[in-house]
Amino acid sequence: MSSQKQLNIYYALAPIVILTILAALSIFKWDAGMFIPLLGGIVASAIVGLMAGFKWAELEKFIAQGVARALPAIFILFLIGAIIGTWILSGVIPTIIYYGLGMLSPKIFLPAVAFITGIVSMTLGSSFTSLATVGLALMAIGAGLGFPAPIVAGAVISGSFLGDKLSPLSDTTNIAPVMADTDLFSHIRHMMWDTIPAFAISLILYWVVGLNYSTGVTSDGKVQEIMQELDKLFLINPLLLLLPLLTLYIVYKRLPAVPSLIFIIALGALAALFVQGSNITQMVNVMTDGYKVDSGIETIDSLLNRGGITSMLPTIGLVVLATGLGGILDGTGAFRRIIETVANKIKSTGSLILSTIASTFLVGLASGEQYLSIILPARTFRDKYKERGLDTKNLSRCVEAAGTVGINLIPWSVTSLFASQVLGVSPTAFIPFSFFAFLVPAINIVYGYLDISIARKDYSHEGFSKQGLAKNSTLKGIM
Repeated sequence: MSSQKQLNIYYALAPIVILTILAALSIFKWDAGMFIPLLGGIVASAIVGLMAGFKWAELEKFIAQGVARALPAIFILFLIGAIIGTWILSGVIPTIIYYGLGMLSPKIFLPAVAFITGIVSMTLGSSFTSLATVGLALMAIGAGLGFPAPIVAGAVISGSFLGDKLSPLSDTTNIAPVMADTDLFSHIRHMMWDTIPAFAISLILYWVVGLNYSTGVTSDGKVQEIMQELDKLFLINPLLLLLPLLTLYIVYKRLPAVPSLIFIIALGALAALFVQGSNITQMVNVMTDGYKVDSGIETIDSLLNRGGITSMLPTIGLVVLATGLGGILDGTGAFRRIIETVANKIKSTGSLILSTIASTFLVGLASGEQYLSIILPARTFRDKYKERGLDTKNLSRCVEAAGTVGINLIPWSVTSLFASQVLGVSPTAFIPFSFFAFLVPAINIVYGYLDISIARKDYSHEGFSKQGLAKNSTLKGIM
């Protein structure tokens, strides 16, 4: 490493600036998606790395390491595609849609969407599974009632990431306190300060927005038409709702994710074979290419014609590029250089909170990853919190606010791309309605400057003081 140059802040920022410019042009002008911007970011990062003295073989290794971090998520994306296909073919999602159309009132529909997905995600601890199951069904119900898809998608995403942020079963909820040097349940209790107000305000906003649309939603006649068509296409039976309940139980038992998802696919396949009377050929085709139907009703066709492993390939391609970019920026030290530059300008508790959240967003902007967005700022800032006598659970709350929830505001993040693929709505369309993702980081910034819910702790026994690191501290640098 001694032969390599220390990246200056301008070189470190260059790939991120190039990525952002290309992304803006590609999304808003060229309408060409994120493949070229991400590839451009990788090329720019590689050039910066070569200028800094890294060998090409090292840069390739950094890219591979970044992609390797995403392999578990990539495999899960394949399985989610198969789950969507089998849950439609088996009649599970159509059954949820059928009963939901009959039960949910338009006046409370949008807050109900956020609340229902919130409860499910809290139980599952997984935003992806919540989006792909109950979230997809609620999108169909919303379409049946006549609500604009981007608004419903925003409510689904707000609810789905409630659990991803707060559930003790969530990966990110467990990673953040470890990286920030605090314990899990202190972290969860401290997050109540931002999560509960943000979600409550979100529900109120969805209720207000829903009132504006409920007077113009689809008539009862249209709803009945959709329900009748579903009844023709599938055997609608409340017993099929046992499958989602069994899924909740499996996740509650904290079984490993991949075997659990494979078991859920198998349950959907068995329900398709024995309840709907499908054959193995249909089942295999649905798992591969998704469910296909031509009912003559556009709403049904647009929402049921989805799923399958191949449907996830565009999203997986973007995930590979985004995580490869994150890997090279991490490996060359660009991320660390940027975050340390920000950290060195901190003058108050408020600016520390703001800098933590801004740095987390910056890593998310460049990498699209939840994990990297949480890990890097948490490692870099934890000594800053200890120097100021602030409990590191403040840090873990901030990185979760931006890295777990706020990352949904980045159109090319892994979470936004996944939601877009599953829900069938462009990220730029649903982001303005993802109220929870806006509110959680904003509330933390307000708390920082007003000194609300900012916990203190004495770290003098570790060699820290409010005046700075003691000279004999053994906790220098980052992990």
